[in-house]
Amino acid sequence: MKGFLRFIVAKVILLALASSFVSCHDLLFKTSACVAVDDANGVFVNGKFCKDPKYVKAEDFFTSELNIAGNTINRVGSNVTNFNVDKIPGLNTLGVSLVHIDFAPGVNVGRTNAVAFAGLGSQNPGTITIAEAVFGSKPLIMPEILAFQLDVNMKHYEIVNKAHICTRN
Repeated sequence: MKGFLRFIVAKVILLALASSFVSCHDLLFKTSACVAVDDANGVFVNGKFCKDPKYVKAEDFFTSELNIAGNTINRVGSNVTNFNVDKIPGLNTLGVSLVHIDFAPGVNVGRTNAVAFAGLGSQNPGTITIAEAVFGSKPLIMPEILAFQLDVNMKHYEIVNKAHICTRN
């Protein structure tokens, strides 16, 4: 037992000595503190210039626009507002963004407006409306291909306001 204890103590001392000669730093930490700024006198990282860290404030990671409802008077009855590095400069290099989603009554199951917030794993994500991409495509996607269990005996018609209706043959 005494020999095993000496072995462990020797390993700990050797590890302590070896680590004293190593100089490490986390490069990610340096880039994660890159608050975007319009001034071109800084380091250019991830498509944006970085604010001097001495001038970074809490406001760089905040926006008061998250509580503003979007316009849901449209054919899908919803609105997606993106909050990326352009609206919250502190998000630069963090690889995240936010969206505020508003739903009109009857699009959501309630009788009043509904809101949702989502965090996205991209600094500058794109937006696509699934209904438009699937049901508004030109040429139309054949119902047999869609995985929505549509009745293939239904005919698809597009009316003037681009709302879609189906009627039986």
